[in-house]
Amino acid sequence: MAFSSRRGGWAHSLLPSSNSKSKIPRKGRKRTFIKDFFLANFFTIGLSLSIIFFLFVTFRYGVPKPLAFKSTNSRLPKFRKPVPRKPISPEVASASGAAVDITTKDLYDKIEFLDKDGGPWKQGWVVNYKGNEWDSEKLKIFVVPHSHNDPGWKLTVEEYYDRQSRHILDTIVETLSKDVRRKFIWEEMSYLERWWRDASSTKKESFINLVQNGQLEIVGGGWVMNDEANSHYFAIIEQITEGNMWLNETIGVVPKNSWAIDPFGYSPTMAYLLRRMGFENMLIQRTHYELKKELSWNKNLEYIWRQSWDAQETTDIFVHMMPFYSYDVPHTCGPEPAICCQFDFARMRGFMYELCPWGEHPVETNQENVQARALKLLDQYKKKSTLYRTNTLLVPLGDDFRYISIDEAEAQFRNYQLLFDYINSNPSLNAEAKFGTLEDYFHTLRDEADRINYSRPGEIGSGQVGGFPSLSGDFFTYADRQLDYWSGYYVSRPFFKAVDRVLEQTLRASEMLIALLLANCHRAQCEKLPTGFAYKLTAARRNLALFQHHDGVTGTAKDHVVEDYGTRMHTSLQDLQIFMSKAIEVLLGIRQEKSDQTPAQFEPAQVRSKYDIQPTHRVINPPEGSAQSVVLFNPLERTRNEVVMVVVNRPDVTVLASNWTCVKSQVSPELQHDKSKIFTGRHRLHWRASVPAMGLETYYIAVGFVGCEKAKPAKLKFATKSNHLPCPAPYSCSKLEGDTAEIQNRHQTLTIDVKLGLLQKISHKDGLQNVVGEEIGIYSSWGSGAYLFKPTGDAQPIIKGAGQLVITEGPLMQEVFSYPKTTMEKTPISHSTRIYNGEKNSIQEFLVEKEYHVELIGQDFNDKELIVRYKTDIDNSRIFYSDLNGFQMSRRETYDKIPLQGNYYPMPSLAFMQGSNGHRFSVHTRQSLGAASLKNGWLEIMLDRRLVRDDDRGLGQGVMDNRPMNVVFHILAESNVSSTSNPVSNPLPLHPSLLSHSVGAHLNYPFHGFIAKKPQESAVQHPSRYFSPLASPLPCDLHIVTFKVPRPSKYSQQPPEGSRFVLMLHRRKWDSSYCRKGQSQCSSIADEPVNLFSMFKGIAVLNARATSLNLLHENTEMLGYNEQFGETAQEGPVIISPMEIQAYKMELRP
Repeated sequence: MAFSSRRGGWAHSLLPSSNSKSKIPRKGRKRTFIKDFFLANFFTIGLSLSIIFFLFVTFRYGVPKPLAFKSTNSRLPKFRKPVPRKPISPEVASASGAAVDITTKDLYDKIEFLDKDGGPWKQGWVVNYKGNEWDSEKLKIFVVPHSHNDPGWKLTVEEYYDRQSRHILDTIVETLSKDVRRKFIWEEMSYLERWWRDASSTKKESFINLVQNGQLEIVGGGWVMNDEANSHYFAIIEQITEGNMWLNETIGVVPKNSWAIDPFGYSPTMAYLLRRMGFENMLIQRTHYELKKELSWNKNLEYIWRQSWDAQETTDIFVHMMPFYSYDVPHTCGPEPAICCQFDFARMRGFMYELCPWGEHPVETNQENVQARALKLLDQYKKKSTLYRTNTLLVPLGDDFRYISIDEAEAQFRNYQLLFDYINSNPSLNAEAKFGTLEDYFHTLRDEADRINYSRPGEIGSGQVGGFPSLSGDFFTYADRQLDYWSGYYVSRPFFKAVDRVLEQTLRASEMLIALLLANCHRAQCEKLPTGFAYKLTAARRNLALFQHHDGVTGTAKDHVVEDYGTRMHTSLQDLQIFMSKAIEVLLGIRQEKSDQTPAQFEPAQVRSKYDIQPTHRVINPPEGSAQSVVLFNPLERTRNEVVMVVVNRPDVTVLASNWTCVKSQVSPELQHDKSKIFTGRHRLHWRASVPAMGLETYYIAVGFVGCEKAKPAKLKFATKSNHLPCPAPYSCSKLEGDTAEIQNRHQTLTIDVKLGLLQKISHKDGLQNVVGEEIGIYSSWGSGAYLFKPTGDAQPIIKGAGQLVITEGPLMQEVFSYPKTTMEKTPISHSTRIYNGEKNSIQEFLVEKEYHVELIGQDFNDKELIVRYKTDIDNSRIFYSDLNGFQMSRRETYDKIPLQGNYYPMPSLAFMQGSNGHRFSVHTRQSLGAASLKNGWLEIMLDRRLVRDDDRGLGQGVMDNRPMNVVFHILAESNVSSTSNPVSNPLPLHPSLLSHSVGAHLNYPFHGFIAKKPQESAVQHPSRYFSPLASPLPCDLHIVTFKVPRPSKYSQQPPEGSRFVLMLHRRKWDSSYCRKGQSQCSSIADEPVNLFSMFKGIAVLNARATSLNLLHENTEMLGYNEQFGETAQEGPVIISPMEIQAYKMELRP
């Protein structure tokens, strides 16, 4: 029951009072008989019509499933429609950005970052109160017991489950069942699902009862509590959906409150996704201690988070930020940890936890000490409440892996109940305290905010919840104390950050193929392959989801835990690739009947032998007179014309299209990071491939095929001090003369410094030049660890000579490969710079490909952090833009008042600089890293880090398990052709160009190649084999996030009207001041509606309805979308506003 009941209600406001008297004179009875009858029976008639309508709707659509979180005090949420300050069109709204009270940029501009000692609350101030603050509205305290369970950190997820988490869940069920006043919240579904498999039916029933009566709330309900710096938005959606769907199917609830106490900084992408999943409230904790202090001082710790582009207030979500250093008990009851620690009763002697480091320890509460103890605790509660606007207070009660035993749980519940009873029995204290859930807290807070106006004069606030400021921006880079900035984890374990993305793109492609197989399936026989794979598909989804944990993709776990994550991802990658190899056979019509047990005729073009080894190219070696087929799958929504590469054993090969026509190709030697043997003896074969949207295309690599010219050998140029570089056959080689060298295509010329092997500048055919000034350097960092980046001084350049330089010049691909001499005995890096000659105006022609092979291995590199730096001529005033989760951009500004490490930011997929003249320099990456702009025109990106020491954040080790790896960047130099936005004066983030979006999509969603296991005689020419499922390519700014069947194992049991397919679309926002280069295949943008019913070729769409991003809500108004979203989906044509992601449940038939 809430602390104060709401006054009035719908009955009070709509029904007339019984003593109301009419003062209107009566008219003639004859003329008004019907009217009088109608008025006299108005209520009865209305009720009858309502019942008839209700029965009709129930009969027509069935009884709706209860999806909202069940709780004894649950209420129907109020989804107030946003009220824009003025009528505003989406186009204008999109251009102007959000109007808010606070931006994180404003906070950074204002705060001095002096780290003043605040006394007992070291990072704040001495908090006091007058005592009359609760006279008119008593203090309502919710103490929320919780246990933070990391799915992997110092132990693997299975080790933690076995030793701790299963006991915690057992304890919760037993102790909460003893007393209805006890409450608890649980977050991670990875552990709950594992416990559910082991739990008895009695325990499961008790658990469900506790959830249903509001004692136990599932908060967040994702598979894990995901990281928000490195995780891609695709993976975040996947992990939340996996947890939420399991929860709904198993227990029958859907969470509406998010709990994220441990991610190391927070992204607005998360706020957007949660809002579009039907969440109402968020809680966060780890933000910069100086930001906490500033927000606390102004009572702005609770706010409405709004996306920076959202001028219509459709993305608003309520946020509670915790004010203190940590989420443990000493830092949650109030501002004085020495006192709060005395109320962590699990620290009493006899328990396994450390005693209070401040010297005073908790003691058992009894009748003799309860008054003094309760008043001492209440004093902390009252001090904490002064940091917030309302008199509703949240006090978490827990820590990592707490409540592991009945004795521990009883100690907390027993002692606190005695303290609550004392507080509640003394009305003069103006306070009421009880155990609560997040829902109890947010429900009561919203009730209070409805009754009392807490808005400040001139405050923009939100139409969603009154009384709180609106805020936009992100919370990176996190610092928890002094100069300790958590920017190291943006880069830690980069090898596995790369594997994460490969698993993402492979899972997405596999989901597409499953959906296409089932959509094209005429009979039950062809359902066997996708439905038989369902178990491994679920495992792959969950292994990807598990790695999004804030100690997984972050690279902040113990070595053996990293190995466990890596092995899980490796296993799933192999499973998915084997499935895809079989799926393409069915879609190409090679074999009609195919089950999961039948061996595949194809194998992936790239293969990984072990979880921690780079993939290698499978070598194609067709015998004389034969051809080996290569099938390419294009996972993007538009036809792709791209230069592709495979590795062959012999150079005298020919490439043929699926209709056996000749395809021009180029052959060049394969290179490697080996000073003594740069050439492997194998060859790279390049050709221009064209693959339809979401489709398949076949090519043949033939030997001895008459009628087509063989692949053209590239010309090689060498620059080396030593003369031991042999010229490999059948290539012509020459010595490189001069200090610079050039490679070029029809759009750009690259100039290379031959002495250092580094990229100097990019010259464009229109005469423009971009200085690039590539530099490779190393930081020495004696204080860095897995989490923290703490360099001792600036990075020092390490390249002192070109070492060995090989230039490859061919008609399709040109490359400069450098194995440089460095200041270290062992060279930690070699790198290639490439440009392509694709189809005219293809996307590939406008980019520069940089591939760095990194081996930060051995004692020489202890406490070293390797970077690449581009020292351009762009006048960016140390402002740059980096992406958040691959979804949106954030403006970054380098501040002198914070140290170097605090000016480093996450770069999950893109960073760019823009000058006042509109010149833009962009770097796209296929894995998450860290980036900074420390001097004007400079963009630096960290590649790897090797650290001996622990950084005192609990891990207990450094990062020494480096693996050889390749980091690939696609660089784009653009100049705008219309208006120029000045980064210095414009506080809003800029958006990538349309070309830049396409470059990023091609890098992050590459072709999936498959090679036939056996060659075929080239004399026997099979019919053309390709697959093209889309009726036409989608608009250039529309991206298919996922196209899948959520539950393939239940596919045949689900009724077709149940909409068994899901299509999720994202409309990218792009900077229209940059010309639409590289868009020869680009016919439209998404200003015009896209008709879902005519998207596919040969597949009928029977129905389509809008749904939330976690696929569990179909009331689109509660998700914040505009009204048309839900209505138009059923008719077919849909319009998506820029930046929005929209999901549709569909039913497809051949």
